[in-house]
Amino acid sequence: MTLVLIVILLLMVWIYLNFVKPAAYWNERRVFHVTPGRKFLKEFFSRKSIFELSLDAYRNFPSRRFYGSYQIFKPCLVVTDLDLIKQITVKDFDHFTDHFTFFDQKTDPILGQNLFELKGERWKDMRSTLSPAFTSSKMKGMYPFIQETARKFTDHFYQLPEDIIEMDMKTAFSKFTNDIIATCAFGIECDTLKNESNDFFALGSQIANPASGTRLKLLLKLMFPRFYEVFNMSLFPLNITNFFQNLVKTNIEYREKNNVIRPDMIQLLMEAKRGRLKHSDENTDQDTGFATVEESSVGKSLRQIELTDELMTAQALVFFIAGFDTSSTVLSFLAHQLAIDQDVQKKLQTEIDDVIKSQESVSYEDLLKMKYLDQVISEILRRYPPGYTLTRVCVKDYKIEAAKRSEKTFVLKKGTIVSLPIIGIHMDPIFFPNPEKFDPERFNEENRAHIVPGSFMPFGSGPRNCIGSRFALLECKSVIVSLLSKFDILPNERTRIPLRLAKKIMLSSKDGVCLSLRRRKFDN
Repeated sequence: MTLVLIVILLLMVWIYLNFVKPAAYWNERRVFHVTPGRKFLKEFFSRKSIFELSLDAYRNFPSRRFYGSYQIFKPCLVVTDLDLIKQITVKDFDHFTDHFTFFDQKTDPILGQNLFELKGERWKDMRSTLSPAFTSSKMKGMYPFIQETARKFTDHFYQLPEDIIEMDMKTAFSKFTNDIIATCAFGIECDTLKNESNDFFALGSQIANPASGTRLKLLLKLMFPRFYEVFNMSLFPLNITNFFQNLVKTNIEYREKNNVIRPDMIQLLMEAKRGRLKHSDENTDQDTGFATVEESSVGKSLRQIELTDELMTAQALVFFIAGFDTSSTVLSFLAHQLAIDQDVQKKLQTEIDDVIKSQESVSYEDLLKMKYLDQVISEILRRYPPGYTLTRVCVKDYKIEAAKRSEKTFVLKKGTIVSLPIIGIHMDPIFFPNPEKFDPERFNEENRAHIVPGSFMPFGSGPRNCIGSRFALLECKSVIVSLLSKFDILPNERTRIPLRLAKKIMLSSKDGVCLSLRRRKFDN
């Protein structure tokens, strides 16, 4: 009986702390908000993906610049007004320098020190240290690895005897992105299409697609962070981080011993450790595409951080975490779109044929000449941005002034989460008419001049934008060019139209992306 009473008491305390008290947060500030209980129940029982729920939430409050909400049970301000988003991410960035993070340095010493997870001054030091590694000149040096991996990917299917090959494009592109990251970040060759049992792919996949036990630990961390800390729980098994740490260490030792120089991420991290990686004055304005984000003054500052082997592993590993699943999802969704929109596919193939002609490989310069390709990539990033919601954490109290009669000036307290619904903005007909339609012409030379500044943010906004936007664009463009130069992408009887999205945090298809590749026929 006593035990039952204790359990009931603890449950009541939990309900108070997670439902009643958070609800009072927005009431006290007289901010319009959704109730935490209703939001939690709607998300828990809904059949929709979090991507779709985020879009629905944006559309529910079209006349509001912001509204109060919750991430799990933490108060969260959802900001939908572009001017206010710019204030938060750019003008007053010093109040919102941090991300809402998932890893803790105490329990996950490697993953907790990657660029995405770092905070405050330590993040600024790391961003400035790494920024020179992601300039267009460094990406151009890395491009031969990207282009060669894309060629091998296409040749693998071209060498098969069938004229029409049916496959799950998400699985295929996951193997491609695995090999790209293996060669460009860790300096190793995997060829996962032929050998998918390699340790790099197997262990990396555990990070990108965590097991149920890992997902449960993540849920515990989000819902009961103190419980998680008390038991010192690591999110991923140690064998995963140990594998990547040993891989980086032995790679560095081999290069130093044998004087091996290879223009990849490991080499750039080694240069940064020696203090040789410097900023240049090159003009990199949108060089890899319209979606490219510019580095801020924070990234271009002269701040440096002393790179240990542990820190180097953390940065190489975040390259994998950030690029493995997101890039393969974008590529598979693009392949699906091209399969059902043959006019766009044919126009893109015409541009590819005109640029590469009879060349065996596509140069860096030729890739960047393809304007329609850039339009297509920009449009798929508008329609399905992998980072469909961005978060910032208020690191010092911030006053938000009322701009409408329905608003009240209030102070956003330190520690409050701010959510920026990128997908809602990308799908807002005010900014992009007929937003459900896949239309690359939105991004042609004439129309892109009329895009409202700040309404297209596939790689984020402000100093804390995605440092790897150039790499991601090169990766996606290279493999699409290689694939479409030899194949048509077609729907088949197993193709779902439209795609159904999975009920996951990360954007993904519920049923995979089943399509067919058909060898192109050329006139002699």
